[in-house]
Amino acid sequence: MTAAAERVSLDLTHVVYDVSSHTSFALALLTLSPILLMPAYAVLAVQTRELTIINMWAGQFFSEGLNIVLKRTFKEERPPDSKLHLDGYGFPSSHSQYMGYFGAFLICHLYFRHRFASTGNALLDRSFRLLVYAGITSWVVLAAYSRLNLLYHAPHQVAWGLAIGALLGTIHYIFTEHLPYRRPLSVFGRVRAAVLNHPFTNWIQIRDGWAIWPDGGREIEWRRWKDMYQQRQASFQLKRTN
Repeated sequence: MTAAAERVSLDLTHVVYDVSSHTSFALALLTLSPILLMPAYAVLAVQTRELTIINMWAGQFFSEGLNIVLKRTFKEERPPDSKLHLDGYGFPSSHSQYMGYFGAFLICHLYFRHRFASTGNALLDRSFRLLVYAGITSWVVLAAYSRLNLLYHAPHQVAWGLAIGALLGTIHYIFTEHLPYRRPLSVFGRVRAAVLNHPFTNWIQIRDGWAIWPDGGREIEWRRWKDMYQQRQASFQLKRTN
């Protein structure tokens, strides 16, 4: 009879928090943001076929790979006063780097390319945009702070993770999204055009909606649905009267 196999916790989703604190519980949920964002990337990539989303997701994977390299290079341990007995190195914080990249890329995209539907009031439009930026920034900062509060990382490990992720997200956006759009004849623009015109890309119907519409085509798709929906409702009403 063989001995029972050793069983360990899956650290990817295993979070330890202070059960007596509601704040600690909320931060434990926030610290799972990177885990929850990965399936969100997958769903959006498959559903929309937008190159910008796929590109953002690819950069996120690169950021994760870079974090692994940095951790194995510096080999810095987690906080010595932590009693969690966690595996792996602590510098830089992978969760913080993940959220730093996510927030930087998304804010760059919303600032440079995306245009929300206008309310007709310039002040309200500007206020809404600032509110969106503040919401994303707050989410990123709180998710990073959760790693500090839950004793998974030291302050400098979190700060460096955020900084590396934000820098990487900004650089990735500028060279793969902003420059190709502003300078389509540059090498960056030609590379993006080659990707969009590749037979495989056409076969799986990848598109670049923001290159054509300021909102990525959301309003046009909604209006098309609304027109067809109203026609359908009108046909139902005509059948009822007949």
